[in-house]
Amino acid sequence: MMDVIRSEWTKMRSVRSTMWTLLVTALLMIGFGALLSFATKANAEGQPITALNAAQAGLSGVTLASLSIAALGVLVISGEYRTGGIRMSLLAVPRRLRLLAGKIIVFTVAALVVCTATAGASVLVGFAVMRPAGGDGGAVAQAVVGAGLYLTACGLFGLAFGALVRHTAGALISVIGMILMLPQLVRMLPGEWAQAAHHYVTTNAGLQVIVPAAANPLGPWAGYAVYLAWIAAVMLGAAALMTRRDA
Repeated sequence: MMDVIRSEWTKMRSVRSTMWTLLVTALLMIGFGALLSFATKANAEGQPITALNAAQAGLSGVTLASLSIAALGVLVISGEYRTGGIRMSLLAVPRRLRLLAGKIIVFTVAALVVCTATAGASVLVGFAVMRPAGGDGGAVAQAVVGAGLYLTACGLFGLAFGALVRHTAGALISVIGMILMLPQLVRMLPGEWAQAAHHYVTTNAGLQVIVPAAANPLGPWAGYAVYLAWIAAVMLGAAALMTRRDA
């Protein structure tokens, strides 16, 4: 398995799109966080700002960054199908689930490191701009770690759809729909069941791990677990099809 992991790491870091996508993710996160931090400070009109408020402003770019890291997840596997490189990969690793597991492990580690570091930098920028008076350091730490975990999960969502659809454009549309559109569509449906169900839909649940919304009955880790369950369902479907379809 270590040979598969080393091979996947070599492939991932040698592709130019990986570095560019990670850079874009960091720039979106930090840049948008800085802009909102300046705007929030200007609107505060001298009112004290807590550390958690500053962290929330610094992490406001998480939605844009989630799309970028999801795109990277798609490209990690759909790029090989596009170029035909998947055939060489399967010749080297005939056990297809082992190949998929190697991609998941390498992507998860790389994304988690980069996204958590970027979340920390975004919060530091928010603090530098807003200069909070004080607050709960534990909540701030949870927001930083949660942002890293959430973005990594979004990337894995993209990887799952890349393996399932095997076409870059189709996978991108699918994962963007699940991250952005489905949560809003369910929220707009009439009826009490829809109002209750939308808390459990993909990113509505996953975002709880960053800063829990009081209206959502899910706690931070319960919400994140629900989001991971959505991702696991797509990934299991992709794994099942990967073992049956031709390369």
